[in-house]
Amino acid sequence: MLKNSTRFRRVATGTLLILAPLLQLIAVIVDPGTWGDDREAVSYGANPALAQLESALYHWSWLLMAVMAVGLLHFVRRRAVVFGNIAGVITVLGYINLSSLLMTDPVEWWLGQHYPPEEAQRILNEMMDLPHQTFAFVLPAMVGLVSLPLLLTAVWRAGAVHWWVPLTVAIGYIASFPVPYGPLTIPFWALPVVALGAVGLKVLRMGDDAWAAYYPAAPGVTTPDSYANTTA
Repeated sequence: MLKNSTRFRRVATGTLLILAPLLQLIAVIVDPGTWGDDREAVSYGANPALAQLESALYHWSWLLMAVMAVGLLHFVRRRAVVFGNIAGVITVLGYINLSSLLMTDPVEWWLGQHYPPEEAQRILNEMMDLPHQTFAFVLPAMVGLVSLPLLLTAVWRAGAVHWWVPLTVAIGYIASFPVPYGPLTIPFWALPVVALGAVGLKVLRMGDDAWAAYYPAAPGVTTPDSYANTTA
């Protein structure tokens, strides 16, 4: 498969559409802060093993979401190209920034071990409120979460997914913003697992010819869909 670029990219994209959002859902389920004190300095100290597992799951989920977004750009090679490319780049950068924010997890755990919860939270907030942290990391990460539904909207306009896919992902991620992080986050983040997972299964089942049909045809070259159009 590694020697077949079409199959490798198709299988990789389909697998990541299933795996990446699933890892995020597992992370929120095992996160001690989901079920306990929402101050990570406290919840991390109460169960450091699960806290480290949760942090690693989020890290790999968000990095793989960035790679997944690159795979989705395949579907906007011929239609919704500009819209899809812009949304795709922002999505990739957003998820990479989101993963980088997890470097605060060990810092917050350490602060919780050496300071009272209120003081630990105050110190962390002071660190996180630095201008470079806000504008270089936090805001791009939030924009990235919003851009994934936009990228999927471009993929829908290209005819590769149904309309409910970007809508479901938007409800799952964007509508969860005003909800306090906790048990109610789980059903919200389960929605993208269903929507993206359905797309992932479709990609894995579509076959190499159907995947290759999204490549623009070079002069004098017939792709599967263009051949079908000429013979219909």
